[in-house]
Parts: sequence; structure tokens; C-alpha cells
Amino acid sequence: MSKTETIKQIGRDLGFQQVGITDVRLDPHHQLYQQWIARNFHGEMSYMARNVSKRLHPPELVPDTLSVICVRLDYLVAEQQNPLDLLERDDLAYVSRYALGRDYHKLMRKRLKTFAERIVEIYGKMGYRVFTDSAPVLEKALAAKAGIGWQGKHSNLLQRDHGSWFFLGEIFTDMELEIDAPLENHCGRCTSCIDICPTAAIVEPYLLDARRCISYLTIEHRSEIPLEFRAAIGNRIYGCDDCQLVCPWNRFAKYSNEPDFQPRHGLDKISLMECYRWSEAEFLHKMEGSAIRRIGHQCWLRNVVIALGNAAHDPHIIATLKRDYAAHSGFIRHHIDWAIQQQSNAK
Repeated sequence: MSKTETIKQIGRDLGFQQVGITDVRLDPHHQLYQQWIARNFHGEMSYMARNVSKRLHPPELVPDTLSVICVRLDYLVAEQQNPLDLLERDDLAYVSRYALGRDYHKLMRKRLKTFAERIVEIYGKMGYRVFTDSAPVLEKALAAKAGIGWQGKHSNLLQRDHGSWFFLGEIFTDMELEIDAPLENHCGRCTSCIDICPTAAIVEPYLLDARRCISYLTIEHRSEIPLEFRAAIGNRIYGCDDCQLVCPWNRFAKYSNEPDFQPRHGLDKISLMECYRWSEAEFLHKMEGSAIRRIGHQCWLRNVVIALGNAAHDPHIIATLKRDYAAHSGFIRHHIDWAIQQQSNAK
């Protein structure tokens, strides 16, 4: 078995569903990324506009990098209710599928570190750094070049036999390895992801305006949610999966057997009112070890209040929001005012 095949087998033995390898040249993405930033499509994610050269030139981030080992880790799990049906239940909360279990960052980093250490055990000294959505790295561009998948019209990576429900990780190494060929794009004329987007965030095929994306608005955006997007958020309190839920290629997605990705605290079928009732202490306790914790209790409440405003008219919702009004910050009150108005108009 060649060095490259041995390395890939190590990764598969560690539980990664796919391993691909690429070089460090990202020339086709230079202009595209800079134009995306220039159009301010990154919104409040200011970190996306920093260290641009390091993103586009991996050896500037990790000197002497010659190859990038990319991995895929599936995260889709069986749930209590079909996600599309859940979106129709305005009394229940919708949480993005990737965040139902424990935060993937720690799991991925630990496993990638083990992966790199095993390579060193076999082949000797190797300079490396591991990443998973944790540094100025163009993950999807590298993974696509490594043959992990192709970037779909929604900008997520797609794989013919596994869909798009997976995490990505990378090992930057100074070891020169045989590289993989990119996959052919199989989106064809399909526009399902573009057509379903509640806020028209996919402004054209393969181009996402994050400022309009519900995942961005409910996770990365830390100020007031713009009025024009509140109704479209529906019951989505953390992230949005619509573009993935309707993608034909996700018919082939496989369930993950990772225990850490199993839903915690009933998040795959939890009522909006239960989410609203969590105190800050309860939120921090329940979301310990979850990616959701990083948005903080205030943004969690903001998102839940908007979802309550989008629910069918319910006097109990109005009474509850009015009862708690004085106890909330001005930030939350602003969204409560809107939610009560929406509830009143829904009679």
C-alpha cells in the first residue's frame, strides 16, 4: 500500500468517512473570495475579512505546508420527527441538525490530532497543524479540491453517495503527498436550494449573501434581527437547514453512529415555550458542550421570541410575554414588542 493509501486508511480506521488530499494552490478562489468580501456578504463576521491572504495561501498560515489532508465526518442522526414536518409545527423549535448533539469542534480536533500522531508514528517527524472551522482556512474549497465533494449552488459541499450532512476537518502538513482529483459538479439544472431559501439568501447559484441567511441571523448576528427577515425565520431558533433538506442528493445521506451527535435535551422535538422558560443558568447548564452555548442566553431568547411571534395566535403566548416584559433587557423587549404585535395580528 502506498504512503497516501496508508494515510487514508488510518483516517478511515479512526472513524472519518472519507479522506482526501490536495495541494495548497487556491488560485481560482482568490478573486471570488475577495469579491464576496467587497460586497459585504460576510455581514458582521469581521473575522472573514481578516487574514485574507492566509486563507488564500495556506503556507502563509502554516509555513512549509505542502499538502492538506481533508476529512469528512457525517453527523446526520435519526430523530423523533421528520425535520420538514417539524418546520410546520409552529409550537415546536427547529434547531439546525448539526447542533442537536455535542459541539463537533472538540471531537474533530481531538481525532485529527490522533490522526496526525499516527502518521508520525509510521513515517517519522512531520510538521503539521489541525483545523476544523477554527482558523483562516477555506475548508470547502480545499475539501472540494481534495475530492471530498463539490460545492453546490447553496455553497455547501455535496457528495453523490452521502449528500451534505457532514463536517470537514484538515491537517496541514509539510509532507508531500499524492493528491486527489476534484469531483465533477452534479447539481445540473436543479435549483431546489435556491427556490426553498426563506430569505432569498442564495442570491445566485453558488453565491450566498450571509446577511440574509437564517443560519447567520440566528447564530452569527448578535444585534437586533432586521424586521424584513423575522417572519421568514418561522420556528428556526438556531440555524436553518432548508437548502439541505430539499437537496435531492441528501436522499443518499447515511446516519452517523457517533454517540456525541445524538440529540441532547430533546432538542429534536422541543417546545418553544420550554426554550423560552430557560433561565440563563439553565441555558448555560443544558447547553454545556453544545455549539449553541456560544450565542449566549440573550440571543437564544431573541430567536425564541421571534419564533413565538410567528406561531399561530395564542393568548397564552401574549400573556406570557407581557408578564415577563419588565424582567427582560431592552434588547429582548424590542423583539417582544414585535412578537406581541404579530400575535395580535394573527387573530
